[in-house]
Amino acid sequence: MSDMSDAAPALDPALAARLKHDADGLLAAVVQDARDQRVLMVGWMDDEALRRTLTTGRVTFWSRSRGEHWRKGDTSGHVQWVRSVALDCDGDTLLVQVEQVGAACHRNTDTCFDGGDLGAVVLDPSEREL
Repeated sequence: MSDMSDAAPALDPALAARLKHDADGLLAAVVQDARDQRVLMVGWMDDEALRRTLTTGRVTFWSRSRGEHWRKGDTSGHVQWVRSVALDCDGDTLLVQVEQVGAACHRNTDTCFDGGDLGAVVLDPSEREL
């Protein structure tokens, strides 16, 4: 992927002050379909990936395995168009709502959570105790 920074300004200092990064300087980014609210995937962002996401209209992540930024869809064509980005109350997780074009998962499925149900017990409200 080409360097998209092009001497762009850093992340807004007021926003940067609200962020609580993990030990590797990253934030979890939960990606949700803006139309039906399905969780599509979870990725990681550093400040630069967040800045790019906020300013370009396309979702950019930090690849922990490759040690580089990557923009969703550049190789697969499965683009994520940004619809909104929100920071959670703790400042450590982002909710990125997108218009997904094509599959969200690298397995070519709509969501990374297809086929991942672990069969948890779901109680009827009458069975719930506090």
